[in-house]
Amino acid sequence: MTKERELVPVTARGEATRRKLLSAAEIEIGEKGFHVASISSITTRADVGQGTFYLYFHSKDEIFLTLVRDIGRRLRKHMAQAIDGIDDRLAAERRALEAFFEFAQAHPGLYRIVQESQFVDDAIFREYYERLAAGYAEDLDEATAKGQLSAGDSVARAWSIMGIGHFIGMRWCLWQGRVPDAAMIDSLMDFISHGIAPKR
Repeated sequence: MTKERELVPVTARGEATRRKLLSAAEIEIGEKGFHVASISSITTRADVGQGTFYLYFHSKDEIFLTLVRDIGRRLRKHMAQAIDGIDDRLAAERRALEAFFEFAQAHPGLYRIVQESQFVDDAIFREYYERLAAGYAEDLDEATAKGQLSAGDSVARAWSIMGIGHFIGMRWCLWQGRVPDAAMIDSLMDFISHGIAPKR
């Protein structure tokens, strides 16, 4: 994909219009997929003229890749805010999982948008997960240094727990349209805390 100069709004009104377009793109691409959704369907949903689109994005590819980054940024912010002020790492793990499921429930197009990005721009697809994992591993390292977690590979742990959240979210939020209940979260936390070895 050819790198073009990013079109950045210079006014609050322009930023509001850009956000409307991104929100419309999230719904359109989340429901229809990248290849079926069109610039005209996005602008119609955003209730802006099609010519206005090109004041903010050069192409459908650009708004899509901007959307993937935007969703990743909002997810990370949502989870960070959810655990802010929680000192106990295992309590933070539980709240972070709950926050991810809340976000996935509120953004039903999340899975489709992120997965389809692999076939539009693999670098953006990888960036989505790698940024999430990098910050997560740092948090686990910090908790380990404080003695809140046993010693271990924080990178492996970050990717493993992300995988748990990803597939549980797919099973419940995406396929059933609901967040996992407290009993399911209890089971996840028992697994994260103790693994599957026999309890002694």
